[in-house]
Amino acid sequence: MSGARAARGEILLVMDADLSHPPEQIKDLLAPLFAGSADLVVGSRYVKGGSTPGWPMWRRIMSRAGAGLAYPLTGLHDSMCGFFAIGRSRLLELAPHTSGFKIVFETIVRGGDTLRVQEIPIAFRDRARGKSKMSFSVALRFFLRWLRAMFQYVARGARPSGNAAKLARTTEALHQEAPGK
Repeated sequence: MSGARAARGEILLVMDADLSHPPEQIKDLLAPLFAGSADLVVGSRYVKGGSTPGWPMWRRIMSRAGAGLAYPLTGLHDSMCGFFAIGRSRLLELAPHTSGFKIVFETIVRGGDTLRVQEIPIAFRDRARGKSKMSFSVALRFFLRWLRAMFQYVARGARPSGNAAKLARTTEALHQEAPGK
């Protein structure tokens, strides 16, 4: 988040430096923000048209499990991808101290119904160089944060499925309207 605080632009775009995220889709992430139709745009491996070419089965299972845990709280098919664009002030307002792959998760959980979110399909390619930062401790931290978020929803009397249903309907409607459909 220190990079977000130091940035001077109005919109932040986050992607993996190893080019696992497709740089050719940067314009697709930015378009809804520039049009004013979204506050947060997330690249998704798990919506129609998205994919994870070359991934081994164990990695697909682990990734889907994490996305599945997050779905009831976010309504996103893939809040863990790490390829997203958002207004700088909005990110700093909603998730000023979060880090790692859970930035989108934190932002949506804190933003709730006030945050307009869109997913776009991407092909997430395996890195050519470098190592994954995913580890047991990273997964455990996410799981503990997920538990805390779930308990907060229940304590407030909110139904996580309400948020998820709203975002899912919005995402599905956008995919129905996509060119070539």
